[in-house]
Amino acid sequence: MDTVVIVDDEVHIRSLLEQTLEELQEDYAFEIVTAANGGDGLAVVQRERPRLVFLDVMMPVMNGYDVCKAIRADASLNETRVVMLTAKGQEADRQRGLDVGVNHFMTKPFDPDEILKLAETILKS
Repeated sequence: MDTVVIVDDEVHIRSLLEQTLEELQEDYAFEIVTAANGGDGLAVVQRERPRLVFLDVMMPVMNGYDVCKAIRADASLNETRVVMLTAKGQEADRQRGLDVGVNHFMTKPFDPDEILKLAETILKS
């Protein structure tokens, strides 16, 4: 079974993403696992080997850029798609995300419908 990991230090963002993604679970059969900081998030990703990761940038312990860089350094996670969610929508932030291997970049507040479309595209590929 596929896994989707949500890594965000804000509990309401994790909950909103979980509720949004639950709409796809019946069609695509995946488990949702969450983490509240970058260090725990990286450990979850390494353990679960998810198909998709929603990753916040600004978090305690380890920021999203460093988590993504660590994911990309692990060859066994090559198939993992990383969607970076951030309130920082500047071009420099976006470029830094692309530089560390982020597949998609979404700014907060995000549209749940866009999250659904993106997740569905990734899960059915």
